[in-house]
Amino acid sequence: MIKNYFRIAFRSLLKNKVFTLIHILGLAIGISASLVIYLLVNFHLSFDKFEKDGNRIYRAVSTFSFSGEVFRNSGITSPMGEAMRKELTGLEAIAPFRTYGEDVKVSVPYKNENNPVVYKKQGEIIFADESFCKLIGYEWIAGSPVIALAKPYQVVLTESMTKKYFPGLKPQDAVGKYLYFNDTVRTIISGVLKDIKANTDFTFNTVISMATLDSTSLRPDDWYEWNNTNSASQLLVKLAAGTPVSRIEKEMHSLYDKYRKIDKDDHSTVSFSLQPLSDIHFNAEFGGYTLPLANKSTLYSLMIVAVFLLLLACINFINLSTANASGRSKEIGIRKTLGSTKKQLVIQFLSETFLLTLSAAVLSVLLTPFLLKIFADFIPKDLHFDLLGQPSIFLFLTILILAVTLFSGFYPALVLSGYKPVLVLKNQAYSNTGKTRSAWLRKSLTISQFIIAQVFIMATILVSKQINYSIHKNQGFQKDAILHLNTNFYDTIQGHKYLLADKIKALPGVKMVSICTNPPSSNSTWSSTMKYKDGKKETETNVEQKYGDTNYIKLYGLNLIAGNNLEQSDSVIAFIMNETYAHILGFHQPEKLVGKYIEWNNKQIIIKGIVSDFHERSLHEPIKPLVIGSWAKNTRNISIALQPQNESGTSWKNTIGQIEKAWKEVYPKDDFEYHFFDEQLAKYYDSEQHIADLLKWATGLAIFISSLGLLGLVIYSTNIRTKEIGVRKVLGASVSQIVIIISKEFIMLIAFAFIIAAPIAYIGMYRWLENFAYHTEISWWIFLLGVSVMIVIAILTLGYQTIRAAKANPVKSLRSE
Repeated sequence: MIKNYFRIAFRSLLKNKVFTLIHILGLAIGISASLVIYLLVNFHLSFDKFEKDGNRIYRAVSTFSFSGEVFRNSGITSPMGEAMRKELTGLEAIAPFRTYGEDVKVSVPYKNENNPVVYKKQGEIIFADESFCKLIGYEWIAGSPVIALAKPYQVVLTESMTKKYFPGLKPQDAVGKYLYFNDTVRTIISGVLKDIKANTDFTFNTVISMATLDSTSLRPDDWYEWNNTNSASQLLVKLAAGTPVSRIEKEMHSLYDKYRKIDKDDHSTVSFSLQPLSDIHFNAEFGGYTLPLANKSTLYSLMIVAVFLLLLACINFINLSTANASGRSKEIGIRKTLGSTKKQLVIQFLSETFLLTLSAAVLSVLLTPFLLKIFADFIPKDLHFDLLGQPSIFLFLTILILAVTLFSGFYPALVLSGYKPVLVLKNQAYSNTGKTRSAWLRKSLTISQFIIAQVFIMATILVSKQINYSIHKNQGFQKDAILHLNTNFYDTIQGHKYLLADKIKALPGVKMVSICTNPPSSNSTWSSTMKYKDGKKETETNVEQKYGDTNYIKLYGLNLIAGNNLEQSDSVIAFIMNETYAHILGFHQPEKLVGKYIEWNNKQIIIKGIVSDFHERSLHEPIKPLVIGSWAKNTRNISIALQPQNESGTSWKNTIGQIEKAWKEVYPKDDFEYHFFDEQLAKYYDSEQHIADLLKWATGLAIFISSLGLLGLVIYSTNIRTKEIGVRKVLGASVSQIVIIISKEFIMLIAFAFIIAAPIAYIGMYRWLENFAYHTEISWWIFLLGVSVMIVIAILTLGYQTIRAAKANPVKSLRSE
């Protein structure tokens, strides 16, 4: 019986090739979008699920409050871990570790001690002991978990790093070999770990024994300092079963109060909290490690987009199926006359829907690899699609196929199986046209499609408008034709940076050069506490700092509104202050601050000038108090303003080549890397750009599917109004009048959908813009453009079918009367 159902279903689908193709295409779009979004959401939600008792593993983090501002740090004061080991109970494991940086040079004297193989800018290196490896759940290939990280100068590698540094060697044979870190630390390989195949934020591949820090110059200055917190100093803990999180957090505060040095002038407060392991991958406030973090709100939004696109596809299927019902009325009448029951007909039509959905799913599986390539910038590089190797995908598709089959096919099956055979065989399937033509359910479904499509259109316009606003807004500095170079952080010869700057300055394609810390706007921050006393009260503020030579302000075009520029100095003798800091100190006429002093590091520093506010970071964040100083010893980077580009567009390329040559003369062993300042600024909004790209695709798909649904409704409408159209033509109506009569109804549906879509879109856009401290306006024309786009697309969709119906010969339509 079931075999017969599918055989008949297959024949029926082949008979109606056009509708079958439209059905499959519409469903395939919805299923493809759902599959890609499922892969992305499942990928992120699977992070760090493999650790044993992961619900009891936490990362200790710090939160600072100062002058009304809150600062969060993923690190912890360095001595905290050891103190917790000695003095706290209720902890099953304590695993402190220290990150080493992202630009470590590793030398491998594998075959030649005097000529080692050098690997530059190696990251994912940490200092830790065996407790870290045990807590994360690494599997050991070689070496002893107990002693491999117990002594100084021991290092443990993952299997992949062992193959990289010692090609051709088995992991066990690498034990006993040597590695040099930054030419100063000689370590011996004491173990090899198996690579973690599961998704994890702990992607560290090189573990140097924590004891090495105490035995080398690598030991940080804050290693024994309770009052200092560095994000490099990390701490993981595993609570014993039944241990309250609040109790451990309280006892951490007690340890801090017990051992820290009390500074009566320090008005900041610090609190410690335990961040769940499952939260690390999603919490941007504390940050992660080397992998980009995900945003749960974005993931939930993607899930909503997938549901909407799938819903649109199902609505489209329902509308098209019921619109095509008249073509199958005689078939149904004959089947019922020959004894088919309503239940059998429902199963028959659901079988057709299942075949269509299955075909659409197969097409989606074929399309998914191409979609992943299209969204490569948005999709994590470790996300893979393997139907056979990932059983969860097969299960997801199975559930999706069954759900779509029931949701899309059940109502059309009831409609089709409900025809009365007597009316059908008398050619009176639409005798009840008064009720049928109202088609309230189909209209409601179509309105729903229009609402979703219009919300997508308006959201896409708004996001693009905000990105354009962010990139082109005057941010208070020059950003075009400026390069930025980072010199070697470990270079101990101060003269190198001056020599390089002089060489670059002499190039004809260079307008100006400045030795500085960072550009005016960057994600790298440096802040400190500063005090101002006016004789009556003391104002203490956390202030961001930037340093540069006398060319810094001129090169970046900062607006000096009072006072004078900085003078070159090897130490900090003067500051230039921004307007925001001046206002915090109570000066609304900035020039009155020039010549006054602020206290920093127990020294009185004169205020030399005031610059107009500029954005130190993206427009997500408000402008903060800031000072610019001249401190030659601390400035390691070089900013370069280029001469205008020539007509042929080759001068910048030539100049950069000359800069690279000068770089190699000064730093022959270091790679030459540069960044255009305006491109770095644009990266602030990569997330928004990804959202915009995704919305454009979602909008395009929503419009396409909605157009198919509209086409189904207009086919249905013209089918049941064939005689009405014929009568109107006989009575003298023109083609254009008939087209307007038919189209008006659908334009009204779009207008009604707009009334619902506009407030939904406004609320969503308003909440999204709250993420920006500075944002564009929600202009009225966004809504007008959104509905106009939908109307134009609807008219184009309606055009062919309505004109065709209006031009039909009325004699044929009235022949049966």
